[in-house]
Amino acid sequence: MSDDAPSPIFTAYRPNRRTLLQAGSLALLLAGKHQIAYGASIMAVRVWPAEDYSRVTLESDVPLVAKQTLIESPPRLAVDIEGLQLNDALKELVAKVRPDDPNIAAIRVGQNAPNVVRLVIDLKRDAVPQVFTLKPVAAYQHRLVFDLYPAKTVDPLEALIQDRLRDATSNPDIPAALTPPTQQATAPHDPLGDLIAKHSSTAPSAPAVSPPAATPAPPQTASKTPGPRTEASAPKRTDRIIIVALDPGHGGEDPGAIGPRGTYEKNVVLKIAQLLRDRINKSSINGSPMRAYLTRDGDYFVPLGQRVAKARRVQADLFISIHADAFTRPSANGASVFALSQKGASSTAARWLADKENQADLVGGINVRSQDAGVQSMLLDMSTTAQINDSLKLGTALLTQIGSFAKLHKPRVEQAGFAVLKAPDIPSVLVETAFISNPQEEQNLRSAAYQTKLADAMMEGIRQYFIKNPPLARSRTV
Repeated sequence: MSDDAPSPIFTAYRPNRRTLLQAGSLALLLAGKHQIAYGASIMAVRVWPAEDYSRVTLESDVPLVAKQTLIESPPRLAVDIEGLQLNDALKELVAKVRPDDPNIAAIRVGQNAPNVVRLVIDLKRDAVPQVFTLKPVAAYQHRLVFDLYPAKTVDPLEALIQDRLRDATSNPDIPAALTPPTQQATAPHDPLGDLIAKHSSTAPSAPAVSPPAATPAPPQTASKTPGPRTEASAPKRTDRIIIVALDPGHGGEDPGAIGPRGTYEKNVVLKIAQLLRDRINKSSINGSPMRAYLTRDGDYFVPLGQRVAKARRVQADLFISIHADAFTRPSANGASVFALSQKGASSTAARWLADKENQADLVGGINVRSQDAGVQSMLLDMSTTAQINDSLKLGTALLTQIGSFAKLHKPRVEQAGFAVLKAPDIPSVLVETAFISNPQEEQNLRSAAYQTKLADAMMEGIRQYFIKNPPLARSRTV
């Protein structure tokens, strides 16, 4: 180029502000997608075994995407999780499987592809898996959940009956309540009675389900007033099993309230429920044996609607949900008993507590899409006035006994819209045993002696309720 030739003119590209903002937004969007797809960090892994179902949870800082395949023989669930690198947290899953887990035999993890981790859950029996995600709530970040339900479930009512039959066989002194023939003839059809009779007739060592054939009495012993039955002639049967459903609050992913010393509500209330169960199973009312049914008997989560459904499935005569309260002020103290309200809460505190307890499903984590429509609608149905009146009577009996040794938060039964109390045909109460947020009451709840006092008081409250309000007549011959 000659010196005389004009010099070329170069103009620098200067993007305007709008272009810069658009480019920045696109970069952030791509970075966000890259984080979800390839930058996930596993924060915790948990395994919750139970007879009802076993749960595996992966908690991460971003949502996880998973594709699952159920393999029938041998039964196992294979899951590919995108955006993960195999790390120590994931490897911990292998050691978290307990030998007594009724559903999971083992868990294997491996890097299936550069950014895909494969999780294989070996099953002990055929299962119906549910895989779903949960958004951040309470102390949890994003959760990927695997619920493994057994394909063949155990009927809880049958289990109660079998338990009763074993006791009747091994303890011939168990009192038997005999319903007069006239009452049996007019009693309404009871599906539970049919089921009990079926199991009684098939059990090899079960007591007789009907009295022996009548034989003419010798003339010299004939009398208008029959004498007492002898041990040889008395049939071993009961016409009425009184079933009390005990509902230990929270469990599994949902710890409930946590005390200043780190005491979990879910653990305390389960222990109290187990103590009360043992007392109920050894008791009888007017000759009718009692049986307790726990909505959960281990550390796992049960949705609120399922707790109610379980109690109705065993045709429970009472439903008692057991909790340990918490409040923002550590000075709050005292036990409380609540019944359902059709007209709103009886106090601001009762409304606040009901709202808090009704959020348990969010913390515990339920697969909303799998919820049975009947369970959902049941939670919306208002209970009958008769049920609420009976619940208030039960609550008063319990509160009187607990108040004999413990401080009460309120001297009367309170009412609020607790979802777990909405069984329309079962008297239902929620017992707040104490404020676990209060240091002194937390110490009480940790004490085995205090837990025993609570169980004894509730047992006596149940007994006093039934003395004044006998259970409805049913022909349940076993």
